[in-house]
Amino acid sequence: MIRHLLPQIDPFQPADGAPPETLWAFTRWALKGAERPILLAVLITALTGVSELVAARFTGWVIDGAEVTGQGAFWGPYWGLIVFGLLFFLLIRPILFVFDAGVSGVMLGPNLFPMVLQRLNRHVMGHSMRFFENDFAGRLSQKALQVARSLTDLVLETTDVVVYALAMFTGAFLLLAAIDARLLGVFVVWAVLYALALRYFIPRVQNLSRDRAGARTVVTGQIVDTFSNIATVKLFARDEDEDAATRAALESYRAKALDFGDLSAIFRMVLMTLGGILPVVSILGALYLFSRGTASAGDIAVTAMITTRLSMVTNRLGRTAMSIFTNIGEMEDGIGTLTPAHEIIDRPDALGQAQAGEIRFDKVGFAYGGESRALSGFDLTIAPGEKVALVGASGAGKSTAVSLLLRLYDVEVGRILMGGTDIRDLTQHALRRQIAVVRQETAMFNRSALENIRYGRPGASDAEVFEAANRASAHEFILGLKDHRGNTGYAARLGERGVKLSGGQRQRIALARAILRDAPVLVLDEATSALDSEVEAEIQEALEQVMMGKTVLAIAHRLSTIAQMDRIVVMDQGRIVEQGSHEALLAQDGLYARYWERQSGGFIGSEAAE
Repeated sequence: MIRHLLPQIDPFQPADGAPPETLWAFTRWALKGAERPILLAVLITALTGVSELVAARFTGWVIDGAEVTGQGAFWGPYWGLIVFGLLFFLLIRPILFVFDAGVSGVMLGPNLFPMVLQRLNRHVMGHSMRFFENDFAGRLSQKALQVARSLTDLVLETTDVVVYALAMFTGAFLLLAAIDARLLGVFVVWAVLYALALRYFIPRVQNLSRDRAGARTVVTGQIVDTFSNIATVKLFARDEDEDAATRAALESYRAKALDFGDLSAIFRMVLMTLGGILPVVSILGALYLFSRGTASAGDIAVTAMITTRLSMVTNRLGRTAMSIFTNIGEMEDGIGTLTPAHEIIDRPDALGQAQAGEIRFDKVGFAYGGESRALSGFDLTIAPGEKVALVGASGAGKSTAVSLLLRLYDVEVGRILMGGTDIRDLTQHALRRQIAVVRQETAMFNRSALENIRYGRPGASDAEVFEAANRASAHEFILGLKDHRGNTGYAARLGERGVKLSGGQRQRIALARAILRDAPVLVLDEATSALDSEVEAEIQEALEQVMMGKTVLAIAHRLSTIAQMDRIVVMDQGRIVEQGSHEALLAQDGLYARYWERQSGGFIGSEAAE
């Protein structure tokens, strides 16, 4: 019910541009669109804090009234106080506390975390391949979760505790000033000491928290890396080495956690001591003033209630301050990793619709940011509907050319055109919608076989998925799949990265996905490398049908799979050294002919590369 009485945050509203790399600017970016609900939470929490002071002042009024009227009187002198007390304690205060709980548990908590995380997730997905190649997937996901959780906790703790404490401090300042300036002086001196303690400890807490968060993500990255490659770990009997590496990461985390724990304990002790000083000194001061006739019994009660409550609040505020600056440290640790600007971005006037047509590499040069060039002066034109194969030893630049065409990286020299348009003048989505890809390293999600194939075209019907699987010679083995939950056939989950399938089965599902996509350009990067000869022959027949009417760019070490291509382009050290049909290249008796003669089982081997 309470959710209908409070404004709701849309947790999936898009972010406004890229995230800034500084803490407070990032916070504003991450929380944009939630400002009004957060301000409402601040207002309700402040009113809740003020209500505590009203309760204390009400008690003082009652005591002073009783002292003045003496025994025997009840309703007459007190009817106003009684009515106010009934309304305040039975209606106003409960409503305030209900809404105070609602803003945290209903309005902010369930919405801020998904809002921050989806914005971060969207930004991280937009990074280039280089970004992901330079980090661990587990570490990146850990940092994204860490930042979203920390910022959510920061907002909740600030609105729930810090604002409540500030409201009480402000109200206490006014109430004590009204009683006697000397009581106010005691409170001001105490507040200065409290502020000095925070100023000393907070930067140290923040730094140690950031160090601890960094060490924790190293542990996560190490464990995820080990589990992701568990088959290799077992096959090479490296269990103990991986365990030792994990222990070393954990020991680093443990040392930083101990440093943080030591400082936390001292900080808590200082704040607890300061919290205990306030009520003792203030109550003694009120008693002294009472003895001098400048304070009433009600003033003593108000002072005792306020300062005792403030003592409890300051203890809670101390714990919250630790948590807040721990969260700030963890945010800073994650922001530095996740928020760098995208290396590859769409131009402001980029076209959202690509025209299929001629593909042209125009004097392309690329070195992955280094000095040794993967491509140098690379010129290649592929006519619409032409089927071109790239051949060469490992490191010749074949996969680099494909990656640049897909704009996984941006060319460093020259340009690539599709249908006469520089691909940098297209949005990345517009470009990639024109291309279906089957790579050597097949990508499988830990989802059902149906979902993995339908990933090529989300709106495809089940019948279209089955047809694509049939054409890729995948239908029969998919019907025999069964996962640990009892799902069978197309509903069976494939495991992380398709671990439950053989290499050939993964590639057949990847082929079915590309067939279902039905894009005008087809890129085959070692698309049949994991298949046995019989299955390869089946798929070759399917590929011949799929390639009809499409522009095809294929990479293969198994030369028998590309002999029927319209043109074969031979690459060496990032340049084109030969091109022509299979027969023409054999007749030239050049590098391709040597590959053909020396291949073993139809592959370009290391001996040929030499």
